[in-house]
Amino acid sequence: MVMRRLLALGPNEGRALAILMSGCAVTFISQWPRLAREAHLNEQDLYSEMAGALMAWLFIAPLIFYALAFVSHLVLRALGGTDDAFAARLALFWSWLAASPLMLLNGLVAGFIGPGPGLTGVGALWLAVFLWFWISALREAGWGER
Repeated sequence: MVMRRLLALGPNEGRALAILMSGCAVTFISQWPRLAREAHLNEQDLYSEMAGALMAWLFIAPLIFYALAFVSHLVLRALGGTDDAFAARLALFWSWLAASPLMLLNGLVAGFIGPGPGLTGVGALWLAVFLWFWISALREAGWGER
């Protein structure tokens, strides 16, 4: 598994941040079709919408991911997991990046089809795949191995 290989490389915060920023960049790109659709339908400026999404996904979201990784580390430690906070961060960041191709599909459905059962289905599929990756990565990182 990829998570096993990443953990075998040793703790490297730069690598973890690069993985997180790559996932956030793909997520930002996935928002383009939806933003273009909304800007066209609402007669808004596309560039200001994209600037807001850029700020959100590349500057604010990483801070939220670090906070979420810290909370998940505390929960895992309380449930008998490892004391390795880096492994919990890497599990979350890698899972986000690994599920990002479905985020691209979600963005395409949002941009070309719009709200409806198709978008809900793709979003639910993305969430299920992300959670599967995250739980698998946490298990590889030592969840329940204290």
